[in-house]
Amino acid sequence: MFDAKKLLDQFLGSQVPGAGGTVRGRAEQVGQLAKDNPLATIAIAGVLLGTDGGRKVAGSALKLGSLAAIAGLGYQAYKNYRAGQNPAETAEAGTPELLPPPVDSGFHPEAVSADFALVLVRAMIAAARADGHIDAAERVRILDRLKVSGLAADAADFLEKELANPVDLDAIVAAAASEEQKVELYTASRLAIEPKTRAERGYLDLVAGRLGLPDSLVDHIEATVSAAKV
Repeated sequence: MFDAKKLLDQFLGSQVPGAGGTVRGRAEQVGQLAKDNPLATIAIAGVLLGTDGGRKVAGSALKLGSLAAIAGLGYQAYKNYRAGQNPAETAEAGTPELLPPPVDSGFHPEAVSADFALVLVRAMIAAARADGHIDAAERVRILDRLKVSGLAADAADFLEKELANPVDLDAIVAAAASEEQKVELYTASRLAIEPKTRAERGYLDLVAGRLGLPDSLVDHIEATVSAAKV
């Protein structure tokens, strides 16, 4: 079985100049970059899924690594929420200087099991599909790119199945057993996309509602993630 935590790194890896845009516009370039520098500095999976900026994060959030970034951003938002801070102040403060969450906080990356890391990957893929732009023809193009992307065969097989199967939001939501996991799941979903359409915004609202997250906590997650985006 592939390492879900490493696959998360591909969703949130730093951007390589010229690798932005959609699958239609950048497919050949991304394929070459993937062959030249597999699994390193480019968010291959994110670009293959065709979004145009949802996974670009900056500053210390990126330096921490993907799983730590999800945990760190979620912890920061949760801490601000519990402290009764105003989400607008977070947005105005700019890119947060994140540190790894405390070991006893429930957000520490080492507390994330391989199974839940896989759930976070599924949550990000589901969010990326929220606007419905990945039709049958687009899926074929994505699978063609996977063949030359440098992904391990089992990771590529997993992504292929996730793209082919309907999104199972019930299973994704049910996997979040603690409040901390619920925050991390929504944080990962929000990191995966920049909600520019009603479908994307509606999907995130649905996820938040199904997780039972208070509106004020969701506002803090939104502000914290937005501040960390490029």
